[in-house]
Amino acid sequence: MHNIAVIGTGYVGLVTGACLSDFGLNVVCVDVDAEKIAKLQSGKVPIYEPGLEAIVERNMYYKRLTFTTKAEEAVRSSEVIFIAVGTPPAPDGSADLRYVEEAARTVARVMDGYRVIVDKSTVPIGTARKVEAWVREELSKRGVSYEFDVVSNPEFLREGSAVYDFTHPDRVVLGTQSPKALDIMKQVYRVLYLNETPFIETNWETAETIKYASNAFLAVKITFINEIANLCEAVGANVQDVARAMGKDGRIGPKFLHPGPGYGGSCFPKDTRALAETARRVQVPLRIVEATIEANEAQKHRMVEKIAMAFEGRGGLKGRTIAILGLSFKPNTDDMREAPSLTILPELARRGCAFRVYDPAAMEESKHRLADLRDRIVYCQNEYEAADGADALVILTEWNQFRNLDLGRIRSTLREGLFFDLRNIYKRHLVESVGMTYVGVGV
Repeated sequence: MHNIAVIGTGYVGLVTGACLSDFGLNVVCVDVDAEKIAKLQSGKVPIYEPGLEAIVERNMYYKRLTFTTKAEEAVRSSEVIFIAVGTPPAPDGSADLRYVEEAARTVARVMDGYRVIVDKSTVPIGTARKVEAWVREELSKRGVSYEFDVVSNPEFLREGSAVYDFTHPDRVVLGTQSPKALDIMKQVYRVLYLNETPFIETNWETAETIKYASNAFLAVKITFINEIANLCEAVGANVQDVARAMGKDGRIGPKFLHPGPGYGGSCFPKDTRALAETARRVQVPLRIVEATIEANEAQKHRMVEKIAMAFEGRGGLKGRTIAILGLSFKPNTDDMREAPSLTILPELARRGCAFRVYDPAAMEESKHRLADLRDRIVYCQNEYEAADGADALVILTEWNQFRNLDLGRIRSTLREGLFFDLRNIYKRHLVESVGMTYVGVGV
């Protein structure tokens, strides 16, 4: 049995460490943020992810999962070291690798024998070779030549379903140059719920490309159906019927054919930009990916125009109060990175709107992300308080509790009775039956 160290206790690192410990492996998670580590040591999980807090608590109790700021102890006690630090976007869209580099060099400065160093963060193509070079450079400075291997092992976790995704993976991508490292990584992942062995054994560059290509394709699919939705509105078609029919085609499939206000989150926006930047750098422009990025941003602004058009003939947007249900980029997470709300609310505010908002998990995060709008936002305790006294209601995130609203109660509190369902979770006739005006996407 291998001891595991995970450098970085963000979303990927914490889920990886906690889930591996839940299968009986000894895991130590390392972070330079002493405050975050102190919270984790007291059992407080800093992110919202269903099921994760219970796993952390259980494995801390059994002493299989520990947290520390002391990288030296973690590296020396572990044979397999996951690098799961942030790779924030640089101004040109490329991924900033400073934290990956520092983690790799930290490992090299303290390792005292063979180690498997695993790139778990989403990193640009060519990063594994850089990690190998950084480690060799640090070892050379020390005057030692310990054996080590680098593995590219990208994550495929959906926020809100990350625990299930980690423990029941569709595939485990292992990019390595070493049979020894490949065997060790298979042993690590053998503990998961694998009915078969979905290992993709390949080289570094292919593993890194798989991650970016997968996310880019899904982003393209989302953006494609959003553009079809816009066409449906113009010609009188129903995008939900279109998507359902498309999804029945086995070559296409039904997933990611749900129109809305545009994708967001920590992966699709960052990864598509990074992939496009890499392609430009090697002079192989990815025109479909470039168009997807542009169209996705346009979709968010189109939602603002949709709302503005509904108020034409009603006095316009200025001075209006809008009830906003959902701030996170998707349900079951508090993540607001690149969320449509971060584009839509500021633009509506610029046009004179104020807001009553509610999100089951992202309220605290939004106070930071939307700090410039603090004078225009009232944070509410639930969806009905948010609707009380507003002119219109906008569903931005399809949390389950928003799927069965008391529409009559909502109508009684909305002054204008405008119901913007930007996730298409309601049938038009149900909303209109209580006297509200329904506005969806592509319907």
